[in-house]
Amino acid sequence: MKRRLILENGTCFTGKSFGSETEQLGELNFYTGMTGYQEMITDPSNAGQMMMMTYPLIGNYGINRDDFETVTPSIRGLIVKEVAQNPSNFRSDETLDQYLKANDIPAIAGVDTRKIMRMIREEGTMKVMMTSADQPVEEVIQLLKNTKLDNLVKETSTANPYVVPGRGMRIVMVDYGAKHGILRELTKRDCHITVVPYDYGAENIFRLKPDGLLLPNGPGNPKNLPDAVKMIEEILGKLPLFGIGLGHQLLALAGGANTEKMKFGHHGTNYAVKQLHQQKSFLTSQNHNYTVNEESLTGTGLEITEIGLNDGTVEGIKHKKYPAFSVQYNPEGSPGSEESARLFDQFIEMIEIKQREAGRHA
Repeated sequence: MKRRLILENGTCFTGKSFGSETEQLGELNFYTGMTGYQEMITDPSNAGQMMMMTYPLIGNYGINRDDFETVTPSIRGLIVKEVAQNPSNFRSDETLDQYLKANDIPAIAGVDTRKIMRMIREEGTMKVMMTSADQPVEEVIQLLKNTKLDNLVKETSTANPYVVPGRGMRIVMVDYGAKHGILRELTKRDCHITVVPYDYGAENIFRLKPDGLLLPNGPGNPKNLPDAVKMIEEILGKLPLFGIGLGHQLLALAGGANTEKMKFGHHGTNYAVKQLHQQKSFLTSQNHNYTVNEESLTGTGLEITEIGLNDGTVEGIKHKKYPAFSVQYNPEGSPGSEESARLFDQFIEMIEIKQREAGRHA
């Protein structure tokens, strides 16, 4: 069955349909990893996105039970050059086509992904619709221009708090669209984790008597979450805080800095980052469309700790006075480098230092 991909700039591509047959629209974005399509599809940070894989052959190792980053995928659609119909891997439980059908996600194969990628690099991200071959193009373009993708965090956040038991540090994680990889790193360190909804206020968090607060990744514009910024402002200095991805951007806003949308973001597994204090570089997994504005950090209580070596973007910050730090990338990998998983140890150490200081002043 033929399917059409219509971009907001009026460009049309015709390819072969697989996955669900539903019509869907979203923001066009890309992913550069050669592997990791299962984690990418199930990463809540991709809510509202039509994700295009730049590696040409996708689905060759199927879908397995172990590599999910959330139970319910949030992407709006998948775009590939070629899809493998017969995966070959001992862990494979089903094909990519079967998985997308089961989760009502449309997909298209046989389109020129290199040409689409060049368009994104030249024009930036844009909205796109996956539709039947006979849909009027002008109507679709008008629909895309009039559509706003807001409140994506509400789509991905848990509706009610839940606990992942442990015997160690008591951590509250605010679910903006957190990946399972973050929970895996915390449980590996025996943390007792309480996951709360995105709109949980500071007063309710304090009632849980946590040792630390983790602000994880999530989709969309951080400025769409003013209540989250207010919550962080109220908690700064009272609890040790670690931000990842969207959490990094929210900490920046709470500290008085600004964020902005990137032309086409970072989406892949091999972005080089430099740690300024130790003058060390390492590879990271990244997936974001927004970034902290470097100039806006001047005069705030925040300072830069890490930068991206490709484009100089702010990849890490910390508060000069309070126990709070954050990074833009994904230290838990999933997929990608796990060189920066040490940051979870740094978070635990920061909590221990805070507790020792509190004990001395008791």
